[in-house]
Amino acid sequence: MTITNEPEVQYKDGRVVTVAGPVVDVEFPSDSMPEINSCLSMTIDLDGKSTEVRAEVAQQIGDNRVRAICLKPTDGLRRGARVINTGQPITVPVGDKVLGHVFNVIGEPLDITSEELGEVDTRWAIHREAPSFDSLEPSAQMFETGIKVIDLLTPYKQGGKIG
Repeated sequence: MTITNEPEVQYKDGRVVTVAGPVVDVEFPSDSMPEINSCLSMTIDLDGKSTEVRAEVAQQIGDNRVRAICLKPTDGLRRGARVINTGQPITVPVGDKVLGHVFNVIGEPLDITSEELGEVDTRWAIHREAPSFDSLEPSAQMFETGIKVIDLLTPYKQGGKIG
């Protein structure tokens, strides 16, 4: 078995060309064009506060430009602002630690602080292949609503559609 060490790719920064609401057009050097679904990172300085805004590349529009959708408000983002190509897709935490918590689209917890959640070992990309049909386990359990009349007259299957 051969182990190869691939050199780490150094991506060059881009610059914001157009801002229209959450849609941002970014220009990159021709040798550092991000792929579709890649995560871009920008910093907005507004009223003395720095905010990191992440965006996902939605399309390559030509002339070394990409169109990205920002996942946070773009108030204060200006033309010419520096944009970092992370070279990675947007990922979210998975595992036992995240069960029962609410997260936004970029994997930040909304109901607790990041410090309370702690370090999460596993993160998955938000764009993944669906599991194969064979790996799904069918179940015939009934969903108990806790309302005896509904459970008796119109029982619902666990995991099925109700409304």
